[in-house]
Amino acid sequence: MHLRGPSLTGAVLAAALLLGGCSDSGSGAAAPPDPAPSSEPTDPPQPALSYVALGDSFTAAPGIPETDTSDGCLRSSRNYPALVAEALESDRDVTLADRSCSAADTTSLAGPQEIGREALPPQLDALDRDTDLVTLSMGGNDFGVFLQLVGGCVSLSQQDPAGSPCADAAGRQGDLLTTTQQEIEQRLVTAVREIQSRAPRAQVLLVGYPQLAPAAGECPDLLPLASGDLPFARTVNKTLTDNLARAAERTGTTYVDVWSASAGHDICADAPWVNGQVGQQGGAIPFHPLPAGQQGVADLVVAAVEK
Repeated sequence: MHLRGPSLTGAVLAAALLLGGCSDSGSGAAAPPDPAPSSEPTDPPQPALSYVALGDSFTAAPGIPETDTSDGCLRSSRNYPALVAEALESDRDVTLADRSCSAADTTSLAGPQEIGREALPPQLDALDRDTDLVTLSMGGNDFGVFLQLVGGCVSLSQQDPAGSPCADAAGRQGDLLTTTQQEIEQRLVTAVREIQSRAPRAQVLLVGYPQLAPAAGECPDLLPLASGDLPFARTVNKTLTDNLARAAERTGTTYVDVWSASAGHDICADAPWVNGQVGQQGGAIPFHPLPAGQQGVADLVVAAVEK
């Protein structure tokens, strides 16, 4: 059978060109292809993770360097959200939107927070449908509870150091641990449901508060409360963190138990997570988290995320 030359010749030449040349014998047979250039394998891109941190001063960690004073929130660059983002960066491309702010309460989540003459936008505005992770720690500033505890109770202790003047005053003003705390819990539940609506695929973690007062003993130089008010202070402190635990249970989210983890790290302890009444240079403002405490909380949050 006769094969039509032009068509076959064109096909051979095209194949030869594609394969990189002809044989050295001049016979027209195609040479084997050169080996492909070697290249190092490239790692696949890391998955992206959008993280939004919501909270008050126990999240912002004022006083721990570097503290941003530009908007009045006194947010530290080494607070637990920053440490969490840094830890998760090992296998994720993390974007952190830290909206925590000193003096924030639960009304600062869906509404503006007034600082001086400025009004900061609602913390929840940082959320969107692409948000993957949300941490929330709040409630202590609602109805002035924390302010009463570390301000009013400290002041009253001077009147009756061996008594329980703060607990007595709270009893006269109404039951601080029932109606008020139930309202804070409900505010948290409402806030979490709004988080779930705005960021429906996000993992939501409610982060509790650390222990402030010791279970036994006292340290008036660091925590100047009347002796009889120490149990009351622990009860208020525990109730604030229980509000977060109950809100997490009611909304099907995760509670990060800082209270249990901070046992032995109260203000009076040898290795405290929270500062006493004396500010520390490069450490923390009075009655606020120390670097060790922020690292401890970050470790708990990372463990919850990895779980």
